[in-house]
Order: sequence, then C-alpha cells, then structure tokens
Amino acid sequence: MPFACWAILIAGLLPVCTVALAKAQRCYDNHDPRTWLERQQGWRRRADFAQRNHFEAFPFFAAAVLVALMYKLDGARIDQLAAVFLAARIAYTVCYLFDWALLRSLFWFVGYGCIIALFVMTGGAA
Repeated sequence: MPFACWAILIAGLLPVCTVALAKAQRCYDNHDPRTWLERQQGWRRRADFAQRNHFEAFPFFAAAVLVALMYKLDGARIDQLAAVFLAARIAYTVCYLFDWALLRSLFWFVGYGCIIALFVMTGGAA
C-alpha cells in the first residue's frame, strides 16, 4: 500500500490525538465533553481548536490523495506531498499548543499547498 494511503489514516488520527491532549486530566467530564472543552483555557483550549482544524482539513486531503491515486499519477510524488502535508500538520499542532500563531499559519499554508498541488497534478493528467 502506498505511503499516501497510510498518510490518510494518520491524518484521520490527528484529531483524536489532539483532543486526547486537551482531555488528559482527572477532572474531565465525559458526560458533557463539548461543554467541558468549551470551558478550557490555554494550551488545552488550543488543543481542542487544533482538533477541530484537523477535522476540517482531513476530507480535502483524503480526497486529493485518492483522486491523485485514481488518476495513477507519480506515486513517489504523491507520497512526498502526503508526507509534507503530515509534517506540516504535526508542526501546525505543536505551534498551536505553544501559541506560536504566525508560525502555525505558515504550516497551515504549507499543508494546504500540498492539497492544492495534488489536485493541480491531477488536473494536468486528466
């Protein structure tokens, strides 16, 4: 299986990992988790926000990879873009947790650029 397919799985797990960080404390309320998360501050709040953004980015990334694979584009190039996307999303998360807003935005653009590149490559092959 190409790395890009594994990257879809990993990208799908990123929201789970970031929300786990936000919820990792003894007083977490599993009876009303969304209200509990809304009351969080600092890095826990930012971890929840990162989780939300991972959910937003995931469908677009997964679609881009699957379409590129469907058109049988260069597998190595698809894998490279998927790897850069994952690295950018992980760096994005770290920046979000530490409240490095400008750097976080830069990594967001890098990840988004990988998605656009996958679609542009596909457009050239159609």
